[in-house]
Amino acid sequence: MIESYTRWIIRWKYLVVMASLAVVFAAAAGGQFLGFSNDYRMFFGEDNPQLLAFEKMQKTFNKNDNIMFVITPKSGKVFSKETLTVVQDITEEAWQIPFSTRVDSITNHQHTSAEEDDLIVDDLVVDPETLTESDLLKIQAIAINEPMLVHRLISPDSRYTGVNVTVQLPGKALDEVPKAVAFARDLKQKMLDRYPDVEIRLVGMAVMNNAFPEASQDDVVNLYPLALGFIVLTLLILLRGLSGTIATFIMIIMSIMTAMGLAGWSGIMLSPPVMSAPIMILTMAIADAVHLLVTQRHELALGMNKNDAMVESMRINFRPIFVTTLTTVLGFLSLNFSDAPPFHDLGNIASIGVAAAFVFSITFLPAAISILPSKGRREVAGKQIMTKFGEFVIARQKTILVANGLIIVGLAAVVPMNELNDEFVKYFDETIEFRRDSDYAAEYLTGVYYIDYGLGTGESGGISDPNYLADVEKFAQFLRSRPEVIHVQTITDTFKRLNKNMHGDDPGYYRLPEERDLAAQYLLLYEMSLPYGLDLNNQIDIDKAATKIMVTMQTLSSNEVIAFDNAAQAWLAENTPSIEPYASSPTLMFAHLGKRNINSMLTGTSIALILISATLIFFLGSLKHGFISLLPNLTPALAAFGIWGLTVGQVGIGLSVVTGMTLGIVVDDTVHFLSKYLRARREKGLSAEDAVRYAFNSVGLALLVTSVVLVAGFMIMAQSHFYLNSSMGLLTSVVIMLALIIDLTLLPALLMKLAEKRKGEPFGG
Repeated sequence: MIESYTRWIIRWKYLVVMASLAVVFAAAAGGQFLGFSNDYRMFFGEDNPQLLAFEKMQKTFNKNDNIMFVITPKSGKVFSKETLTVVQDITEEAWQIPFSTRVDSITNHQHTSAEEDDLIVDDLVVDPETLTESDLLKIQAIAINEPMLVHRLISPDSRYTGVNVTVQLPGKALDEVPKAVAFARDLKQKMLDRYPDVEIRLVGMAVMNNAFPEASQDDVVNLYPLALGFIVLTLLILLRGLSGTIATFIMIIMSIMTAMGLAGWSGIMLSPPVMSAPIMILTMAIADAVHLLVTQRHELALGMNKNDAMVESMRINFRPIFVTTLTTVLGFLSLNFSDAPPFHDLGNIASIGVAAAFVFSITFLPAAISILPSKGRREVAGKQIMTKFGEFVIARQKTILVANGLIIVGLAAVVPMNELNDEFVKYFDETIEFRRDSDYAAEYLTGVYYIDYGLGTGESGGISDPNYLADVEKFAQFLRSRPEVIHVQTITDTFKRLNKNMHGDDPGYYRLPEERDLAAQYLLLYEMSLPYGLDLNNQIDIDKAATKIMVTMQTLSSNEVIAFDNAAQAWLAENTPSIEPYASSPTLMFAHLGKRNINSMLTGTSIALILISATLIFFLGSLKHGFISLLPNLTPALAAFGIWGLTVGQVGIGLSVVTGMTLGIVVDDTVHFLSKYLRARREKGLSAEDAVRYAFNSVGLALLVTSVVLVAGFMIMAQSHFYLNSSMGLLTSVVIMLALIIDLTLLPALLMKLAEKRKGEPFGG
């Protein structure tokens, strides 16, 4: 049947090629609908509890996505006329940033003071050029002693300051973030040109959002050509001719175009994980072609003509490449169980690409090979190497069994050394400007990690209740006592300052008002005096029934963030039972994501394992050999995580999908080796040792080449500046390399050991 099908393909080769290209172009047309998601919320599913809490916080209080200008005067003095002029200019012009709703700095900080019975509210710095030295010292003393400013907009040593711009993105267009960040960058450059004696850096959540597409675009420019070049070079060396190389290269491009085009048609948004799909597809798409072309080369060397050799190659390889395609697809589809939607998209696109590569390898490839000229009749390069290695394995099978067992058990024992950790700032390496600037800001000015705590009263106007304010103040002091906390923004600091002001600026009254009506009156008077854009909506809800405390922290691991939040929630439950608290922030969301993703991927991987096992048992026609195949498929990931625990020790969201994803990939070598082994045993009646020799001779080189290509492809992905992709690429490379070693050592040794125990019995599969 396969022979007849292949001959039909060859007979109608031109029609098949044109039809294949037509399908590709129709699919690829969907690429016009691909857009890049530049919102960190893309990593969270709609039912993610941390995301739901975050959305609740955003609806209750003003949104706090931001762009911060970190300003470093070369003189080392923020409180000079020159530096304050820079800060004031940036503050005034930052209002023009698209979607900006608030700008905070030391110059426009709404300083309050008493003048007889009046409350005076004004910018802390009005006209920097007119300030005297005593004025500067007075302003500095106010700023560094103001809890709202120090460790947030001014460093305690007065050497660094910031201008924080709050942006509220409508979320209606994909260019909102790039517009805002581009304007901020232009403003930064304008200020640097105008004031060469300062350094300016940009940080904030909007800048991070913009770093996602920039990191991906950089990968496209640098990594894609490298991967394609490697593939072409490998094919040229292996196949010793242009025909197979050209046909395979075109087939790979067709598979990528089909997958990405269909992604566009289905409405999938591009993201950093999704942008790794083309590299995955091009490295995996080569496998089917290599198996078909290596076998064809073998038959050509034996004297067959080109078309007959392809027919024979299809007969031998069709079932194995179909099964390996199916198992690879099942492995990638397991990513749909991930708690992060971008990995759903990655799994689905990769699955489409792998399926497309199979379809094109059994249609376009034979047709193209038939059309293209071919003069070579030599065997593929390096086949004798695998023959010699096969003899080595046969001669030392017992040693190989023991060595593999000890190494695998040893590496499995150190898997618990891995610590769950996701630091979203470190998703970008030091080559990315956002990462460098964020590290700088965290070291010298303020942290980039924060948690918001919404504290509800349950009644309108309840925030003026002295008992409530006392509880909020106690919670703020608890937070400030924690060593990981850099800054705490709380409305109680404002109430204490207003109470002092309304008592003639007497420092003895720097405490919370003791009467509810008085607190409400102070707040009303203050709010009426605030300019547009600098109100208290970022701290108080519209009904004055809840306040928000923002806690800025040092850069912490996921476990440390979760531990901190657990401690804060426990303190609130024990000490303030009347308050209705909830917490949220991107920091908290990413901290929980890794653990949630691992738990969800355990389900996905388990289902994939069951389906792949059933597929292998059915394909091999043997329950026994189906179960034997599981060992070389499960142990590589286990051993790889052991190596990771010894060398890196941190596992995040990017690595939590590796086991499920690689499960389908590493099966390929096992399937091809076992299919050749069983063919030799069943059809040719060979002994176990000779069957192993046959497998090494017929498919060993193809396994080596495809695995090397896969390892190289994922190692190229490991060069990504985006850590989720680079770590995933690196660990996947390790898994595939280990899988190759195990399939070429442990698997044949197990097969021979099993045959030895059944010696004298007829081979029944």
